[in-house]
Amino acid sequence: MTNSPLSRRNFLGLTAGAAAAAGLAACGSSGPSKSGSNNAGGKSVATYWSLSGPPGEAVRTAAINRYNAANTNAKITPTLFTNDDYKTKIKTAIGAGQAPTLIWGWGGGGLKSWVEGGQVDDLTDFFSQNAAVKDKLLATSFGPATINGKVYAFPVETVQPIMLFYNKKAFEKIGANPPQSYGDILDLIPKFNAKNIAPFSLAGQAKWTNMMWLEFLLDRQAGPEVFQRVFAGEKNAWSDPNVIKTLELVQDLVNKNAFEKGFNSVSADQNADQALLFTGRAAMMVHGSWSFGIQKANGGLVKSGDLGYANFPGIDGGKGDPSNTVGNPGQYLSISSKATAEAKDAAKKFLSTTLVDNDELTGWVKSGGVPVLKTDPSAFASSEDKDFLTVEYDIVSKAKNFAQSWDQALSPQAADVLLENIANLFQLKVTPQQWVDNLNGVIGK
Repeated sequence: MTNSPLSRRNFLGLTAGAAAAAGLAACGSSGPSKSGSNNAGGKSVATYWSLSGPPGEAVRTAAINRYNAANTNAKITPTLFTNDDYKTKIKTAIGAGQAPTLIWGWGGGGLKSWVEGGQVDDLTDFFSQNAAVKDKLLATSFGPATINGKVYAFPVETVQPIMLFYNKKAFEKIGANPPQSYGDILDLIPKFNAKNIAPFSLAGQAKWTNMMWLEFLLDRQAGPEVFQRVFAGEKNAWSDPNVIKTLELVQDLVNKNAFEKGFNSVSADQNADQALLFTGRAAMMVHGSWSFGIQKANGGLVKSGDLGYANFPGIDGGKGDPSNTVGNPGQYLSISSKATAEAKDAAKKFLSTTLVDNDELTGWVKSGGVPVLKTDPSAFASSEDKDFLTVEYDIVSKAKNFAQSWDQALSPQAADVLLENIANLFQLKVTPQQWVDNLNGVIGK
């Protein structure tokens, strides 16, 4: 598995939190790189901008080459950028009305701003007319592509749910089983602390790592509707009583020493939180699916079979469906509203044929990811990581709702306030009510 250690930050895109997105920039080139797929004759009618660097660049380039080989008179010219370079250039290009035909993005807040600016096409009718194409994609991947009930982007590439990881050896030391409910988590905390094992590893310095806990707890406590109202811009949407309850659960965890001592100063950039798990100093960790690759590269838990993984458990009495998940439901391609009709036709053909073919699915599986394309466990049979990929796919394919990470879904301004207040919540610097009041103040901004 070749995931970058910071691959979760690669998908933060044009939202706040992008400061940690250097993971992809570090593995890409210093500037844009063009594929040579249009140099063998034919006619190029459309353009495509996306990201360079492993593992995605090889799969993206292969898709363009497949399409161009079959459509020599309607080719697509790709340009691939490092992560930070892309964010700067795509913002400038869109603002100047010179966007590429196909705009790669993260959905959510960034897409919403493009929609409000009339910069991308509505694809709702396209999917209605191509139901068989839509059916090839995981239904949950459409959430971040949907703005005000209409679809403005095509889900592509991979899904990355947040998961509960655990060290089986740590559980053996206390003679307990992995948690099946939130009540089990609370019961385990004092047992691990008694053995000088941190119940959970948490890189609190990063802020977005804390956010994953809040996302799951609110979903399990109230279901996805509360944040959906926030995303829709509903006034005072954070004032739902379940939000206060969730914030109290977070601070209760802190007071119960659920996390390692000094977690607020632990860095995610250096994988310090990951190290606590694979060295056995922490028993569990709530983190993105990309954590598996980090554990595999840096510790022996994967090789020994002692790394466990599952969906976050349900809360006893909570309204949320325990099958729900959160994280990155996919990446997204939108079509520029400024493109010519000929370019748009080529883009739609690329989306509805090449990006849903078997080679696309196989390419992302070989890269170590779970694709947005529907499949079955047999697709992972040849991977040495088949057990993990099967569990990951099982989570995303059975999820009633796959919520996009909050800092991706919100505007940059709102995401900044969100992350700062989440950090303060975990540091016990704000009360739940103060948190709610602060976040209500940036709804819709």
